[in-house]
Amino acid sequence: MPVSYRGPWSAEQVEAYLQRSVYPMRLACVAADGFPRVVAVWFQYASGCFYCVSHRGSKLVALLQANERVGFEVSPNEPPYCGVRGQGVTRLDDLGSNATLDNLLERYLGGADSRLGNWLLSRRDEEMLITLEPSRIFSWDYQERMEDIVAPAGA
Repeated sequence: MPVSYRGPWSAEQVEAYLQRSVYPMRLACVAADGFPRVVAVWFQYASGCFYCVSHRGSKLVALLQANERVGFEVSPNEPPYCGVRGQGVTRLDDLGSNATLDNLLERYLGGADSRLGNWLLSRRDEEMLITLEPSRIFSWDYQERMEDIVAPAGA
C-alpha cells in the first residue's frame, strides 16, 4: 500500500528520523467501548514498517487482535518539538526466532545485559511481533521557531 506523506519532511527525512529516534512510539488503539487507548512501545523502523514486540497476553495484543487499525506518534516530550505521526494497520505474528526483540534491547538498553533485558528474553516464546504498516505519515518540525527554548531541568 502506498504511503502518503505530509508535512515539512521528505520521505527520506522521515525515514532517517525514525531510524535514529529512540523515543518510544505511542500507539493509539480503539477499544471495544469506542474509546482510544494509548500505549508506549519500543520500535524499530525498517523497510517502510514499524516493528514492535509485546507479550501474547498483553492488553495491547488483545486490542490489536480486535482492531488492526492504529494511530501512532514518535516525538520527544520536550522542546523544541518535532516528530512523526500517522495511521496504519498492524499484523500480529509469533515472535519465534525473529531478531526484533534482540534489536530492540540493543537500541533501547544498549544490549540484553540487565535484569529487564534478561527477563524479556526469558519470555521470548510468549512474545508477539507487531508489524505496523503505515498508510499516512505526517511530520512536523518546530525546531527553528523554538531554537531559543531550552527544555526545563528534569523534563
